Amino acid sequence: MKKIIKYVIIDILRNKIMLAYTVFLLVISFGVFSLEDNSAKGLLSLLNLVLIIVPLVSILFTAIYIYNSAEFLELLVSQPLKRKTIWLSIFAGLAFSLAFAFFVGVGIPILLYQPTDTGFMMLATGLLLSIIFVAIAMLAAVKTRDKAKGIGVTILLWLYFSLIFDGLVLFLLFQFSDYPLEKAMVGISTLNPIDLSRILILLKMDVSALMGYTGAIFKNFFGTQTGVIVSFFILILWVVLPAWLSLRKFNRKDL
Repeated sequence: MKKIIKYVIIDILRNKIMLAYTVFLLVISFGVFSLEDNSAKGLLSLLNLVLIIVPLVSILFTAIYIYNSAEFLELLVSQPLKRKTIWLSIFAGLAFSLAFAFFVGVGIPILLYQPTDTGFMMLATGLLLSIIFVAIAMLAAVKTRDKAKGIGVTILLWLYFSLIFDGLVLFLLFQFSDYPLEKAMVGISTLNPIDLSRILILLKMDVSALMGYTGAIFKNFFGTQTGVIVSFFILILWVVLPAWLSLRKFNRKDL
């Protein structure tokens, strides 16, 4: 298992796209902190980068890597290795590589310019989002045999989590504006790891007042120590469940 993980990590870290992704994050992060007078504002500027670009690159890169490694997977399956070992090794290698790229590109500037609770929260959620979308991409790739269709599915999933979900939530709020949905929004927000991460970061920035009464509801739950622990537990579930479902599908799949 260690040899497969090591091979995947070395293969990915040599990839020009991964190097370009790391350099892009590093340049943007240092640029944002250098241009802003207040480093706290720099974190706010980095928010969209963490919540939009990181999931997009993680889900797309993982899906493309899985499809391009089809022959390598077939070779490994033909060896006296358990499918569980193979799939989890690929997952671990991809998750580590993308998380490492995020840490170098965004984590190091945050630790240098804004080593605060807010900075650590953004770093932790960014790392988790990288791993979450690796797991989601692997699930989508193992369920869809056709490469073009599979990549299309991953793009649609990213669009859903980053844009469409918020639109659906706003639609529900407008349609049922006469009903007290604020507390229900706490539960609904857990259905989207990007939204959950955004809430955790914004509450640490203490801008929940801009979110109105709903922001107060979020702060009462997510702002407490218990709420933060529960939120991170839910984010970890977003890693475990897709990874487990993809492993289950891979074990039964005819390569």
